[in-house]
Amino acid sequence: MTYFCAMKRRLLFLLSVFAIQLPLLAVQKPVFMLYHGAFAAGYGFGDFMNVMLHGLKLDSTVSGYLTVVPLLFAIVSTWTSGRALANSLKVYFGLVWVVVAAVFAVDLALYGYWGFRIDATAVFYAKSPAAAFASVSAGTIVLHALIFAVYAFAGYKTLVFFALPLLPLVPTAPALRRVACTGVLLVAGAALFLPIRGSTGTSTANIGMVYFGSDRFLNHSAINPVFALMASLSKQQDFESQFDFFPEDERKRIFDSLTRKGRTEKETELPELPKLLNLDRPDILIILAESFSAGAVGVTGGEPDVTPNLNRLSAEGVLFANLYAGSFRTDRGIVAALNGYPAQPTTSIMKYPAKSQSLPSISRTLVDAGYLADALYGGDINFTNMKSYFFSAGFTTVVSDKDFPFALRQSKWGVSDDVTFRHLLESLTGSASSAPRLTVFLTLSSHEPFEVPFRKFDNPYLNSVAFTDDCFGKFIDALKQTPLWEKLLVVLVSDHGFRYPDAVQEFEPARFHIPMLWLGGALREPRRVETIASQTDLAATLLGQLGFDHRDFAFSKDIFDPESPRHAWYSFHNGFGFIDSTGISIFDNESASLLADSPPDDKSRRLNKGKALLQTLYDDLGKR
Repeated sequence: MTYFCAMKRRLLFLLSVFAIQLPLLAVQKPVFMLYHGAFAAGYGFGDFMNVMLHGLKLDSTVSGYLTVVPLLFAIVSTWTSGRALANSLKVYFGLVWVVVAAVFAVDLALYGYWGFRIDATAVFYAKSPAAAFASVSAGTIVLHALIFAVYAFAGYKTLVFFALPLLPLVPTAPALRRVACTGVLLVAGAALFLPIRGSTGTSTANIGMVYFGSDRFLNHSAINPVFALMASLSKQQDFESQFDFFPEDERKRIFDSLTRKGRTEKETELPELPKLLNLDRPDILIILAESFSAGAVGVTGGEPDVTPNLNRLSAEGVLFANLYAGSFRTDRGIVAALNGYPAQPTTSIMKYPAKSQSLPSISRTLVDAGYLADALYGGDINFTNMKSYFFSAGFTTVVSDKDFPFALRQSKWGVSDDVTFRHLLESLTGSASSAPRLTVFLTLSSHEPFEVPFRKFDNPYLNSVAFTDDCFGKFIDALKQTPLWEKLLVVLVSDHGFRYPDAVQEFEPARFHIPMLWLGGALREPRRVETIASQTDLAATLLGQLGFDHRDFAFSKDIFDPESPRHAWYSFHNGFGFIDSTGISIFDNESASLLADSPPDDKSRRLNKGKALLQTLYDDLGKR
């Protein structure tokens, strides 16, 4: 074999590895679109072609990364002979395509539930695989295992059959030519920098570069899931450098206009805050209702007959009708409600116990004032670090699925709500302690796959909400018959909303609109509150009613303070929405574009407020 022929074959080997991987990666896109009902949704051939064409940008980046190791093998082949090189490359191709296929198969399954392409969230949830797959049917698991196996095998065999034979297994001679061949290959390797970087301009490869229109599904379809996962993992630590929209002085000025730290002693001239409670230190029960969306609740403008008990009881309590959840996931919703801390659009602070335990919390404030705190969840308490979160927040007792007989764990998520509500009633009424008590209860039956021992509605989601509402109504009616009721404050608030009706998109306000209802004998009188507010405002509002200082809750506002700004902020996957009396602005960070601005805000006041809050949030997250 001549020197030039051998060098040419090595270059062809590298080119073939890069080029062969492109269609192997590109084929994910039509499969993804077809799997998620592209034809049924009215997408045509042109849409498929646009997705594949624009998606090639990130496919090239991923292919460039995957060609780096074969480049090293090609260089080694100029100096060393033997079949070991070929066998090692086979192992590499096998491992790479097992990973690529696994990411694609998992992403394909999760998108229907999450509405965004795979990111570091999936890696975190994979630490609790039983809980992570609780929403997925056995048939879906089998289907995706088959997709994974076929795709991994196809990728591996294609590279081994077409690319590997091009690599010479005989070293170049003499030594000077080996050096020259190595130099040529290094130059070729340098050329890989261009697809890896993604452009020749100032920007580098990023997810937004494949967006090509206003259709969110088509933009998502164009994303390479391996790149999405790598990009997300690479951004998990350097929080302070993310979302630097404004210089520090401007950020602070805008953010300070959005919040209020609580009244000072000098503000005696301000009107007195309304007093909702009869007692200074009531027992408090906070119920975080899984996936309860305002669209399913009659008194918040949703379905009229799905939640008859919540509708009925709202006339007896304080209903917050214009409240918005902080996020789309339970782990972020818990922190938003109990810590008054906004949900992050690209991560979850609950993933970082060292950070989450530094947050101020309702529970820690109450425990320091003499309350006892306990938590109840019918599922896996180790899921998303919940166990460490609760204990670090001052809870002394945490009850979960493992504390119930195995026969009662009939749901994929754990123990259904009828069982946990009965346990909660027994626990509350059986307590002999004279100290005031805080109890936090997370429901779970209205979580996908919505398996409940109840049949009232054909829609699985509505049926599961109706089931939990039925359990809630029976629980409250039973509590009213006990002495505990007169000194009890019950706060029911959703952990997050749900995309109902189906036409609601993942980023729209209706996706985040949730109910919050305060009940109990500790309340003075019923009322309906129409103030625009966030789930994060529960902390300052509740502590304000109890007379506690809540200035440490920098992102939480007292809903009843007339001097407090009126707005709501929520986050979806790498984006946020901001709502106030002037309208709604929704911003997608990936494409750096507005998804909605209604009515149009020519001076971008709403948008800048939302950006300043997000920047402040990540600055704070990075410092914890």
